[in-house]
Amino acid sequence: MPRIVRGAWAAAAGAVAAAVALAFWAGWGRTAAPLPSLTIATGGPGGVYHVYGASLAESALSRSARAMPTGASVENVRLVAEGEADVGFTLADVAALAVNGQPPFDEPHSVAALARVYDNRTHLIVRDDLPVERADELAGHRVSVGDEGSGTELIADRVLELAGVDPQDDITRRNQSIRESVLAIRAGWLDAVFWSGGLPTEAVTSMAESAPIRLIGLAEYVEPLREEHGDFFTEQSIPAGTYPGVPHVRTIGVPNLLVVSEGMPDEMAEEITRSLFAARDELVEAHPVALHLNPRVAIATLPVPLHPGAAGYYRSQKVAYADV
Repeated sequence: MPRIVRGAWAAAAGAVAAAVALAFWAGWGRTAAPLPSLTIATGGPGGVYHVYGASLAESALSRSARAMPTGASVENVRLVAEGEADVGFTLADVAALAVNGQPPFDEPHSVAALARVYDNRTHLIVRDDLPVERADELAGHRVSVGDEGSGTELIADRVLELAGVDPQDDITRRNQSIRESVLAIRAGWLDAVFWSGGLPTEAVTSMAESAPIRLIGLAEYVEPLREEHGDFFTEQSIPAGTYPGVPHVRTIGVPNLLVVSEGMPDEMAEEITRSLFAARDELVEAHPVALHLNPRVAIATLPVPLHPGAAGYYRSQKVAYADV
C-alpha cells in the first residue's frame, strides 16, 4: 500500500474524516465522546518511529488510531500541516526548518508540539571489511542516506558536506529505508548506511546479527552543525553492546518531537498528551526509548511552539516553565 494515497478516493476519505473530526471538536465539552480516529505519521518499518507510533496508537489512544508508515521527519511535518495526519514524529532540526519555511520546505508550516519524546543518535554504519574510518573517506563508495524526505537524509547530507564529500556527486547515492539498507548490506550492494534513530534500532540490530559491521564516530561534526544550523545537536554515545559485536562510538544526538497542527483544538491536544504519559509503561514495553518520556523534559520543544492544549496538561502536572 503506498504511503500517501491520492486521487478521488483520498479526497473523499479526507473530506469524511475532516467532517467527523470537525463535528467532534465542535461538540467537545458538551458530550463524553472519545477521541476521533487519529492518524499518526511515523517512519519506515524497522525504525523506532514506527515501533513507538504503533504502540502509541494501540496502547495510548486505542480509539481506531493507526500508525502510518512514512519517509519520516520531513514528510511527517508536511502530512500534519496539510491535514493528512493528526500527529507526527519529527526531528527538532527538521521542525525548525518547517516553522521557518526554510528548505526543504517552501513556506512556513503551522505546526505545534505536544512533547519532546526522546533523542535520536546518528549512525554511520559501514561494512567491517570497508577500509573507511571517517566520514570524509566515503567518496567513491555506495552510501544510503535514508529515505527521501527523512531527517536521516537531511543530517547525512549535512555531515557529508562538512566532511568535504559532495552528497550528490562524490558518492553512489542511495535513498533507501533502514530495512532496505539491511538487505543491501547483507547482499553486498551497499558499503555504508546513514541512519538517525533511537537506541537500539531493531533493523540495525538485525544488520549486526547478519553481517559484520562497524559504526563510524561523528562527534567531530557536532560543533560545526551547531554553528551552522542551531543548538539542536549534542554529542551522544552509542554504547558498546547496543548492537551485537559493535564497539562504542561518540556521535550526534538530535531531539525528537511529537507535533500536531496549530489548529487542533486545545482540549484534543491536551487529551492526546495526557494519553501519551498515561501509557508510558506500555510504550516502554514496546521500546526502551520511552523510558526518556518525562514531563520536565517533554516541554523543551523550541523552536516549535508548545501547543496550548499540551501546555494545559503540563500545568496540571505542576511542571514549571515560563512558556507553560
